[in-house]
Amino acid sequence: MNQDRTNVSRFARPGRLTSAGPFASLLEAVPSDPAEIARTIQGLLIHEHVAGAYGVTLTDAGRQTVHLRPADEILARIAGGPDDQPLIVPRIPDQRVAGNCRHYSLLLVTALRARGVPARARCGFGDYFIDGRYEDHWVAEYWSPEQLRWIMVDAQLDARQRELFSIDFDTTDVPRDRFLVAGEAWARCRAGHADPDVFGLSLTDEGGWWWIAGNLMRDAAALHGVELLPWDSWGAMPAPEEKLDDERMALFDELARLTREPDAHADELRLLYADERLNVPATVRNDVRDRDEPV
Repeated sequence: MNQDRTNVSRFARPGRLTSAGPFASLLEAVPSDPAEIARTIQGLLIHEHVAGAYGVTLTDAGRQTVHLRPADEILARIAGGPDDQPLIVPRIPDQRVAGNCRHYSLLLVTALRARGVPARARCGFGDYFIDGRYEDHWVAEYWSPEQLRWIMVDAQLDARQRELFSIDFDTTDVPRDRFLVAGEAWARCRAGHADPDVFGLSLTDEGGWWWIAGNLMRDAAALHGVELLPWDSWGAMPAPEEKLDDERMALFDELARLTREPDAHADELRLLYADERLNVPATVRNDVRDRDEPV
């Protein structure tokens, strides 16, 4: 694939949520290889819904870090913990900061961009957690100038989780048919090749068009440098189980078309994202906390 290097370079700069800020120096000691960065992050974070696999029971207070949006605030919690070791030293599980797939992806993007490597977070669905389901999930991509392609990395899946979920592929080069960006999931369902009800979150027994549409908006926002929480909502995003009218279905059809190949449609995507129904406002709704919060 021929790639406009200028187009790719816009993903090499830290964004509003992917700047390490005063903690940039901590990242300098982290290896530069994406796989090693992911391994480092796995020793710093613990997924709130997989903590039990590490013998950890999170308290309500300890779980609140899942609501942190900016990378520098996540790094502040890591650096402010009882262990003042460099980031390359794994914390014991009960000293890790609670997060989710989005936090792992965000920190990987942050570390890569700090080195000038084009990287971006992607929101969509993975088929490798529960048989027959596409689970709500985030991964990261980085641009390889040697291979002239975006390489997808699931930074969440350490050795324990690869065993837990019987992962049979290279998590530092995730196959595109195992993780579907939200636009691809939408397009497959619209074409009748997939059932929208299998796209969602098994933990809450939810799925459907409304869930795919929400991830579609989050993916578009991430492509424009605003990597929000998996439960942030705004604009045209449908409420749980809400039926979408023809106008919004058409809007999401177009958003899916553009986000499936965001580099090929960068100008069109930028114009569509400017639509007030899609563009992230100064304040979004944190649906878990049931309150409005500034971005």
